[in-house]
Amino acid sequence: MKKFKVLILTDHSKHSNENSLYSFATTMLRHPLTCVLDVSSRGHSENKAFFNAEQEAELWASPVNEDFKFTPEGSYLKKELKKTDPSSYDLIWLRMPPPLSQKFLAFIQNKFEHQVVINHPKSIHETGSKEFLIQFPELCPPLKICSSIEDIISFKTKFPIVLKPFREYGGKGIIKINGAEVWSGNTKMSFEDFILEYKKNPIKYLAVKFLKNVSEGDKRIIVVNGKIMGASLRMPPKDSWICNVSMGGKSVISEVDKNEKNIISTINPILSKMGIVMYGVDTLVDDDGKRILSEINTTSIGGLPQIGNFKKLPLVEEAVDLIWEYFLKHKKNAWSQFEL
Repeated sequence: MKKFKVLILTDHSKHSNENSLYSFATTMLRHPLTCVLDVSSRGHSENKAFFNAEQEAELWASPVNEDFKFTPEGSYLKKELKKTDPSSYDLIWLRMPPPLSQKFLAFIQNKFEHQVVINHPKSIHETGSKEFLIQFPELCPPLKICSSIEDIISFKTKFPIVLKPFREYGGKGIIKINGAEVWSGNTKMSFEDFILEYKKNPIKYLAVKFLKNVSEGDKRIIVVNGKIMGASLRMPPKDSWICNVSMGGKSVISEVDKNEKNIISTINPILSKMGIVMYGVDTLVDDDGKRILSEINTTSIGGLPQIGNFKKLPLVEEAVDLIWEYFLKHKKNAWSQFEL
């Protein structure tokens, strides 16, 4: 059986004990198709030029061993650090936290043009904008691209709305507007004050109808190579309307309902053609009590080891199998097969 070399690109300076990289790495190391597994981190000074997308930059990586695990100081990513040849790897796995610049993603696409990269760099950039949801209006709450105060005023007259900056993440920059009242996170202001702030830094927003059932939680569904792996429900903290764990919310294991399965079956063919292999779908409950599409996330999706441990299922092992299945199908002429 032929075996392959794998490189994981990450940033260990952003990791915690909950980061799923370590579980995925040791599982992939044990897979029969893996002969070498290295990890390269933006957190190493030696890699600064590479992760700054400098064309002739060196790449330094560490081998993954069976005892590979998280430590606060990142010691397992410093062991046996060595200069490596990017062209020697067969599979590249991007486990980088957002945001990822268009410059860096274009650099990765060029650097690894003959290898399979999960997820496809150009498609990470495209799907990383909230604007991407516009092509799925039947799955989402009412939405509109707002490029001006006039656009925002027109949309907010219909119902309370939420404004989402195109490329923010983790709940950052979200604005709620209900008539003359505006909330930036949990900070309240008048709409007139919001207009003044907006004029200082006008940006485009994806505006969506505010859903009165937001307190029922934001469900994250994890998909690998078209298969639904599991879900977790993120509940907003007390006195907040933003369902994000990084902002004080909590997460519990959940199940995927019929409406959510329909969402995945609708979007997956499009994402698959774009070279998106592993992604997360977020859903909210609409005013009729039905789960609808809120966001699509395609960078460094976490949470699967925790879901697998709770359900006592080998979900990480299954996900790695699905990634290798995808690789074997696409390893020849990697970029030519996708609709970019």
